[in-house]
Amino acid sequence: MGELLALTSALCFGTTHFLSGLVARRHHGVTVAACAQTGGTAVSLVPVLLTHAAPAPPSALAWGALSGVGTGVGVACLYWAMNTGPMSVVVPVSDITAVGVPVAAGIALLGDRPTPTALTGIALALPALWLISRDGTGHTGGDHHTASLVTALVAGLGLAVQFFALARVPADAGWWPVVVSRVLSVAVILALLPAVGASVRLPGRAAATAAAAGALGTLATVLYLLATREQLLSIAVVLSALYPAVPVLLALTVLRERITRPQAAGLLGAGAALALIALG
Repeated sequence: MGELLALTSALCFGTTHFLSGLVARRHHGVTVAACAQTGGTAVSLVPVLLTHAAPAPPSALAWGALSGVGTGVGVACLYWAMNTGPMSVVVPVSDITAVGVPVAAGIALLGDRPTPTALTGIALALPALWLISRDGTGHTGGDHHTASLVTALVAGLGLAVQFFALARVPADAGWWPVVVSRVLSVAVILALLPAVGASVRLPGRAAATAAAAGALGTLATVLYLLATREQLLSIAVVLSALYPAVPVLLALTVLRERITRPQAAGLLGAGAALALIALG
């Protein structure tokens, strides 16, 4: 059961990023993120209402709040990067950063000792990101391409904070930390809107798509938390971390995005690095 929950979580996460990325192609990514997280916040209240959950401990709520700050920055930058960069490149860059940075921070700051498998993944990530950043001439991309990659890296850092903080929420804390996380993510994104010159409104159909994507993202988070309670954490993480394959494959097949051979090699390397880090 735990494996099925984790795989369904990956499918939901991947579909969320693909749908939001489609909307972000025509509208500012930060506006899309605000709408998506608002939809996700509404859905996060459902398990609380259904289970009549008691308030969570303050420490758990604090970790939920920190994850919300990371989510707000991560999602806003991710969808903003999709404004100018190809989805098939932006998503893997942000995801491998989101997974790799906590591992590296644990080594440098917390004295963690990853397995040789995880260390191999970290070493593989660097050349993979370099290959992804190359254009068809063998040089780094133009200003727009470089900017989208930098924004994707910032998105990965924000998501890394999200994953780290959520991992600190105890299993018996209930669902209130998820609600706090979603509310804070909306607040962070709304604060970013004036700074990037983005509007708070989307046209009706775009707003509905973004809100549905955000709701699906919250469902993915809930499924992931359930999976960690039904299955070993390492297995749940590995299966849930497969989600970048969904938007990448959809971008290549449905949107007909084109990538160079070096970028294709980099994407394969990024996928391998992600799997190795997760397995480690």
